[in-house]
Amino acid sequence: MASADDKSYDDINVTPMVDLYLVLLLIFIIMTTAGVQGLKVQLPRASSKPATAKLDAPKTQAITVDNEGHIRLNATPVTLAELESKLGQLKASTPEFPVVVRGFSGSQYQNIMDVLDLLGRVGITQIGLATQPAK
Repeated sequence: MASADDKSYDDINVTPMVDLYLVLLLIFIIMTTAGVQGLKVQLPRASSKPATAKLDAPKTQAITVDNEGHIRLNATPVTLAELESKLGQLKASTPEFPVVVRGFSGSQYQNIMDVLDLLGRVGITQIGLATQPAK
């Protein structure tokens, strides 16, 4: 009969290595979460009521500049001076309203810059530039 000492050791016992890896992982997790610091803030509270659209929400104004340099405010042709006066009137009645500037791909960059400069003079801060998504 063969004794236990004669048994060949063909495989390696990996249990102690797995224990070591788990301990190291635990230490790593504890040290990284302990190093994260933040500021205490008072978070806003959610309402249990369903959200409804505001009736007095400002309407987005669309300014379009075509290839010939013609400017349209919500499909109405305007000049730069007329655009400034109309936006000034809107700004007086509604202090904050969003504006989207759309330019044709072939339009001159200077025309769009003129419109953006005008928006800055009027004091409009919510400005978006419409683009087409990449294909």
